[in-house]
Amino acid sequence: MKPASIKEIKTALGELDQKQLVAACLRLAKFKKDNKELLSYLLFENENEAAYVDSVKAMLDELFEDVNKSNVYLAKKTLRKIVRTANRFIRYSDDPTTEPEILIHVTEKLLAVGFNLNRNITLENMYLSLMKKINKSVAALHEDLQFDYQSRVEGLTIGNG
Repeated sequence: MKPASIKEIKTALGELDQKQLVAACLRLAKFKKDNKELLSYLLFENENEAAYVDSVKAMLDELFEDVNKSNVYLAKKTLRKIVRTANRFIRYSDDPTTEPEILIHVTEKLLAVGFNLNRNITLENMYLSLMKKINKSVAALHEDLQFDYQSRVEGLTIGNG
């Protein structure tokens, strides 16, 4: 089965009455956790972006508590999972400040875990990838916001962890 285009789906959804639309959304939410999370964001957290970012940060903090500091291999697996989770929650938001805010928080926590990133290529690449995404997202912001975030980004060097 070939999926329909976004335009076709938009047209078809426009033709449904409210009951059918609610039923379609509920059925969509049953099939995948990501769909349910996105619907939850759109329905309950879309209006207060700051509270959403704070709740995502709190959830990521809990995941950082589970990082195994004695085994680097297990720590890398957990840290990759944290970055994937952060990226998933960033995708839900249309606010341009959400991405740098969450990624800066993840990078600060990564540096605080205490591993020597210079001695582990995987962790260093993870750090560099995060920094690249942060710089790209900050560059897309308004000049005033860029200035605010740039001072936080400058504090995210490997030596500061």
